[in-house]
Amino acid sequence: MARVKGGLNAKKKHNRILKLAKGYRGARSKQYRVAKQSVMRALTSSYAGRKERKRQFRRLWIARINAAARLNDLSYSKFMHGLKLAGIDINRKMLAEMAVSDAEGFAKLAGIAKSKLA
Repeated sequence: MARVKGGLNAKKKHNRILKLAKGYRGARSKQYRVAKQSVMRALTSSYAGRKERKRQFRRLWIARINAAARLNDLSYSKFMHGLKLAGIDINRKMLAEMAVSDAEGFAKLAGIAKSKLA
């Protein structure tokens, strides 16, 4: 039986990695072995970055809510606790959006939270 050469499959594998490494500087985009290491690291970092982005947005929302709550004489934690006691279930993303674009509505929520804390 004739032997099968695997050159085509290896070439496809190499090209797939080199395509992902397009735009990298120097050997990182030209040599398979170096490109493979760079691509593996980049893919790992991009996965971690997608998780990190969620944390960063939550921090941003909390900062915005805190700033708006303090304009209404409440700290962030007391504001959130007051909303919970009032049975108002709005996520931080929407509260932050209200804090930026609808100050009157946010002030009403802050008033409700204050009344439930007292």
